[in-house]
Amino acid sequence: MVFDRTTFHTVYGHDLLRGLRETVPAPYLLVTMRELWGISRGQLEGEDLAHLHFVESLDLEHLNRLVVELPKASSVIGIGGGKAMDTAKFIASRRNLPLFQMPTIMSVDAVFGHRSAVRVGGYVHYMGWAVPEVVYVDYDIIRKAPPYLNRAGVGDVFSIHTALYDWKLATEQGKARIWPWDEELASESRKVLQMVRDQTREIYEVSEKGITTLGEALRFTGAIYHNTGWNPRSVEGSEHHFFYALEYLTQKEFVHGEAVCLGILLMSVLQDNDPEGIWRSIADVGVRVSPQALGVTWQDVTRALNQTGRLAEEKGLFYTILNDREITADSIGVVKQLLGEPLR
Repeated sequence: MVFDRTTFHTVYGHDLLRGLRETVPAPYLLVTMRELWGISRGQLEGEDLAHLHFVESLDLEHLNRLVVELPKASSVIGIGGGKAMDTAKFIASRRNLPLFQMPTIMSVDAVFGHRSAVRVGGYVHYMGWAVPEVVYVDYDIIRKAPPYLNRAGVGDVFSIHTALYDWKLATEQGKARIWPWDEELASESRKVLQMVRDQTREIYEVSEKGITTLGEALRFTGAIYHNTGWNPRSVEGSEHHFFYALEYLTQKEFVHGEAVCLGILLMSVLQDNDPEGIWRSIADVGVRVSPQALGVTWQDVTRALNQTGRLAEEKGLFYTILNDREITADSIGVVKQLLGEPLR
């Protein structure tokens, strides 16, 4: 079987907003962030703009109100990061409208996912269904963002490193449920992981080659969940479960890929799965992963680690290393050493 990585029609180039304005069915709903309005102002405002919505929350109740209260429109445009992409997807899905997406950063694979990562009671739930007519990746717009945001996108690719270990472990323990180990899919995923690890310098520089490489990898990780029969196991594991727990317990918003990369480090140590090697790749890209950079403490991290397995079980998530081994102070100490932080 050849796994389809081209579900989301994606265009890379320059001055893509101009063509978007000339193409999208009007009147359109524009979903973006208040601080990003300047990117499309003058290009997408005017009589064709049915409504401008600045993203506030991914809470399910809030999103459901938007679907009811926003003005009628013929299409939806999402411009921004993961929150804007997920909000635009949710509205387009519920209203059955054509969707056009333009990410302004490459920090997460949300633009290439079929479902929206909404929050229910503060915990992530994926729901809805939307496939954009086109995803436009404008090099100049992407490079306007702070580089650390674009570098963070490797989190949803480097997660393959720990996810595949979790998947194989679950299969060996008879806990794989409906997703037994698939070596062909695992091999395909490893190729995507290696493709990004081979271009860490370009991704660090946020060059056109780096943006394209990361974009193509995220197109795989975002879409493969659906394209393999709703099977998340090749790209998501304990590292994402840690992120969900950290967000839920701290009630803080994180740059997705940064928190996931911290989870990758922690879980690779627990798995005894080449933590030094994956740390070199993360460091080469320049992803910020220390708790201080994320705006939390090691106490927050430890609390999330201790609760990740329980929360994953409560939410019906799948079997990972956290069901098999316990996090210890020694494991956290190894990560602190990798980060060059004092053990106390």
